[in-house]
Amino acid sequence: MASEGRAGLARSAVEKLSDAVGEKTKRLGSALQDAPRQRRLILVIVCVALFLDNMLYMVIVPIIPDYINTLRSGQAETRGREGNASGTKSVLGPTYPTENEDIKIGVLFASKAILQLLVNPLSGTFIDRVGYDLPLLIGLTVMFLSTVIFALAENYATLFAARSLQGLGSAFADTSGIAMIADKYTEESERSRALGIALAFISFGSLVAPPFGGVLYQFANKQVPFLVLACICLLDGLLLLTVIRPFSSRARENMPVGTPIHRLMVDPYIAVVAGALTTCNIPLAFLEPTIATWMKQTMHASEWQMGLTWLPAFFPHVLGVYITVQLAARYPHLQWFYGALGMAIIGASSCTVPACRTFGQLVVPLCGICFGIALVDTALLPTLAFLVDVRHVSVYGSVYAIADISYSVAYALGPIVAGQIVHSLGFVQLNLGMGLANVLYAPVLLFLRNVCQMKASHSERNILLEEGPKGLYDTIRMEERQGRGKSLPPPGGVEGDSVDSYHRDASEEDSSDYEYS
Repeated sequence: MASEGRAGLARSAVEKLSDAVGEKTKRLGSALQDAPRQRRLILVIVCVALFLDNMLYMVIVPIIPDYINTLRSGQAETRGREGNASGTKSVLGPTYPTENEDIKIGVLFASKAILQLLVNPLSGTFIDRVGYDLPLLIGLTVMFLSTVIFALAENYATLFAARSLQGLGSAFADTSGIAMIADKYTEESERSRALGIALAFISFGSLVAPPFGGVLYQFANKQVPFLVLACICLLDGLLLLTVIRPFSSRARENMPVGTPIHRLMVDPYIAVVAGALTTCNIPLAFLEPTIATWMKQTMHASEWQMGLTWLPAFFPHVLGVYITVQLAARYPHLQWFYGALGMAIIGASSCTVPACRTFGQLVVPLCGICFGIALVDTALLPTLAFLVDVRHVSVYGSVYAIADISYSVAYALGPIVAGQIVHSLGFVQLNLGMGLANVLYAPVLLFLRNVCQMKASHSERNILLEEGPKGLYDTIRMEERQGRGKSLPPPGGVEGDSVDSYHRDASEEDSSDYEYS
């Protein structure tokens, strides 16, 4: 009898616990579906994905030269981590391999950007067809696999495969992530702020990765930094599955058809923006593989100085993002000017790099380059979304694939071409050429000065009113607009007045949709 009573109490306790867990789960699910909260969580997911991609891109800088040298000498197990009589060897700065190995390292570094460059036209079209969430999940999965392969790689071929696989993942994750931010944040001021936050995470990942990888490689082993990044990538993917549930969405079947990427490429305004993104990133892409050798030869820099060369530039980059976001909110019609100013700063800073003779002097122009890049990126990335809104269909996969192609061109050429230019012409001529290119391109952005005055020639509302809803997406949009129209009280109580009020509201909505707020 007593045992039956205890069993009943146990069942009651289990039922209460189950009900409590179910209620908590239901509340969590409803909280995750709350639009503002979900939008913030999506921004976090995308920022972590961009951070991971750039961490993985740069974390190999202090690791790979030394590791390939170790593979060549056949001393993988006995790599000198104990140091010599002068102290422990630092790997925060790169070692200097033979000429043949230098070419292999350059090809390895560039393989990610080359594959990304080739895949982006296809990934942009795929994103336009299926939406943003599933490609982001695919990108995170591929990045996770490439990171694990990096950790387990024991020869050059496997390292090359892992690096190329990362380019495939980046083509999906980066493009869909940026496009998702543009889609979720439709107000221009909010969109600029959200994209600015994403750019800050990109900068943070790129600049923190070399010392992060160097320290863990020195005091642990090659696997540790990659396994840490793989765990973060896995957690980010699980959070994406929890928040967005990409496999449960049925609305993607009725998404509007985006403008084909080849038509976006020949749009003169988009072409000008893409050219600016490529030109402004060339100094960073070309200096990263060459500046360490130049520092060693010119100022006899120590290895810790070479390893931490770019770290101080993180702070002016974040400052540039913040300033541009604030200025864009106040003076949105001057986005082109912020980009042109950034290119002028990049050009002047690039030209002054060869004149530096100490590490402290070198930090100043490098900070100027990163500050200018922040101005250009933060001003022009939202402009791409705005151009698609007013000149094409508001689907952003292909246009941000073009932006990713612009970045990939610079970073595919940098590791391969920069060293050859320095060998043939010299480091001074390389910097003068990059600086002159940025200064000469800055006036081209005058072509964008009237972009903020553009309006869509035939809005989505007019299409729906004239043709009627044809699918789930159109039906939902029509019902949302009608719901807002019905919520307006008719001034005279006449049905016709209510319809007129709805049309006035929709007209005002169109005006606000296609102008800078």
